[in-house]
Amino acid sequence: MSRIQIEGLTRRFGTVTAVDHVGIDIPDGDFLVLLGPSGCGKSTLLRMVAGLTPPSEGRILLDGRDITHTPPRDRDLAMVFQSYALYPHLTVARNIGFPLRARRRPRAEIDSRVETVTRVLGLGELLARRPRELSGGQRQRVALARALVRDPGAFLLDEPLSNLDATLRTATRAELTELHHRLGSTFVHVTHDQVEAMTMATRIAVLNEGRLEQLGTPSEVYDTPATMFVAGFIGSPAMGLLPARLGHVDGELRARAEGVDLPAGPGDPDDGGRDVLLGIRAEHLVLTHASTAPLRGVVRLVENLGSEEVAHCLVGEARLSVRGPRPLGLATGDSVGLTTAPDHIHLFDPASGRRLVRTAVPAPVTTVQS
Repeated sequence: MSRIQIEGLTRRFGTVTAVDHVGIDIPDGDFLVLLGPSGCGKSTLLRMVAGLTPPSEGRILLDGRDITHTPPRDRDLAMVFQSYALYPHLTVARNIGFPLRARRRPRAEIDSRVETVTRVLGLGELLARRPRELSGGQRQRVALARALVRDPGAFLLDEPLSNLDATLRTATRAELTELHHRLGSTFVHVTHDQVEAMTMATRIAVLNEGRLEQLGTPSEVYDTPATMFVAGFIGSPAMGLLPARLGHVDGELRARAEGVDLPAGPGDPDDGGRDVLLGIRAEHLVLTHASTAPLRGVVRLVENLGSEEVAHCLVGEARLSVRGPRPLGLATGDSVGLTTAPDHIHLFDPASGRRLVRTAVPAPVTTVQS
């Protein structure tokens, strides 16, 4: 088990900065998911931790020891690649035992460790087969077993589930989560799939254009996104974002725009007259009478998800989605009224993209004279 500290890590390729001064402290036993769109730098960051790509700046500590320039074989880290990287001419047993043979470990120790990890991952009946005789899920488990057999301090996984079909991906996701619970080892997992991140991680690091947008638990990044990017990237459908202007009406802070006149909850008196982006998640919107609704729009599309429906609506020039039990009773072209509770409203600064922190305005103190 290992603690990994990433301090100001940067990687440049010519004039392109792939990773931009990222700092993350990964405690022992954490399951950290590096999440972001393609090209955001998450795989480059993982490869720097593994020692496969040298950083341009910054350093990496493993249990307090600086390993920034330590060769990969001496880092006590096991890497699992997206492509499995199995040797096609070797059996499953020999593929799994290869890291130990490369370190010239005794035959008895190799056999014992291979037997242990194959029992953990349910590969006992496949030991005599070769990779071409295995399914995608079985190959992935062999790649995991090959990493596990070394008993490393931490596991680094680079999109290990992306080549699997939907059903197998769900099953393998559960296996990985159970394996982490059983081993208590440190896992760093790269993915662009937010479902993987939300269901597997103890913490999520959201990356965008090489920068760390937010680091937190799955609940934190979903419930209190730190930036507009996180708000739009996490969640399906994505959080709706509407441009609006804050103002005080009869002592109440309200957000107003075309088709929008919504109580915005607590705020500083100076918030009045400020332009904001208003964020609302689909499950927090409720249908109401269109004529009196604080949000008024037109339905553009209704998606049938089986037990639920998602209606995509146009409110002014912005798009909002509402999700609820099927049937919602809406059709394309319908006028729709929506409302939500002030606690479910997220406010963002349009210029910086950062979340606006709202605090309740303290009530005036009344002095009673005797």
